[in-house]
Amino acid sequence: MKLTVSFEDRSYDITIQNGLIKQCGDWVTKIWSCRKVIIVSDKNVAGIYGTLVQKQLEYKGFETHILTVEPGEKTKSLQTAEQLFSQFLDLGLTRKDGLIALGGGVVGDLVGFVASTYQRGVPFLQIPTTLLAQIDSSIGGKTAVNLSQGKNLVGTFYQPDGVLIDPETLNTLPIRHLREGLAEAIKYGAIADVNLFEKIESLADEADFLTQPIPIIYRCCEIKKEIVEQDERDTGLRFLLNFGHTIGHGIEQVAGYGKYNHGEAVAIGMSQITRITEKRGSTQLGTAKRLGKLIKKFNLPLTYASVSPNEIANAMTRDKKGQGSSLKMVQLKEIGQADLFSIDKSELLDFLLSTPQEGVL
Repeated sequence: MKLTVSFEDRSYDITIQNGLIKQCGDWVTKIWSCRKVIIVSDKNVAGIYGTLVQKQLEYKGFETHILTVEPGEKTKSLQTAEQLFSQFLDLGLTRKDGLIALGGGVVGDLVGFVASTYQRGVPFLQIPTTLLAQIDSSIGGKTAVNLSQGKNLVGTFYQPDGVLIDPETLNTLPIRHLREGLAEAIKYGAIADVNLFEKIESLADEADFLTQPIPIIYRCCEIKKEIVEQDERDTGLRFLLNFGHTIGHGIEQVAGYGKYNHGEAVAIGMSQITRITEKRGSTQLGTAKRLGKLIKKFNLPLTYASVSPNEIANAMTRDKKGQGSSLKMVQLKEIGQADLFSIDKSELLDFLLSTPQEGVL
């Protein structure tokens, strides 16, 4: 299956196919002529797929090197980016060559960022191996690294030349990371497609999803594609994709990267903000309960534990979505429909302070 992401001056394909990673050499040759290619992966993913991808490319005539980074959100930093820049120079990487991001969202964001900034831009490809990366972070060209003050505060918009999605890679994914991706899939259904939401509701569990993942993956990618084509630079419509993310990013930072992964933090954020907007009367009654039930089905958290609401609120004030004393956020009108609203930071803090801190991990 294939989707084409199109902009006025360029386009690229998202190719979704079981077993495609075993044919990635053929896929790359359809996009790039022979050149030097550096594969960047984390140590866990490289141990599973690194040699496979490297041999595929070498068989097709590419000069190929693999660089590895530590797994986890802490790797998404300016320090790691600088280390990669130095390694690129040592390997003689030029703007005529290319990078491949092999792994999850952290690797994809990091490689996109270094690709966009090294020598003012080198081509790169995405081979996402996690559900979250396949349906969300590998598509649309947002790249970023974190600072100590917050998540994704330094970044660029830089589109890949192609995205290869092999759902079979999900069979090697730890269950916690699979659930992380399901949180993002729930987000897509909640903001844009009630039928997708109902399809996820119909799943018995995570194993049931793995029996036939392509329809859900494809629909999530299609929603992302349709939105970013209309708003590549995140000035309007694309903001809807941030549902649950403002609170979620605050929780990730304050709790310490790793306590809650991205999908868990977004699950909390979606639940919390929907309880707020339902209380305000702008979300259909019963939406928060329905959303929460689906989140809990996949053992994702609805609230946070051992984290200061004041610190979360302070972290959110540094968020890119801040507007003076208020925050621009995403709310559900009902399942499948979302819009934007502004909320005063003091109102948000009052709600967080009144919320019991009980997490489910």
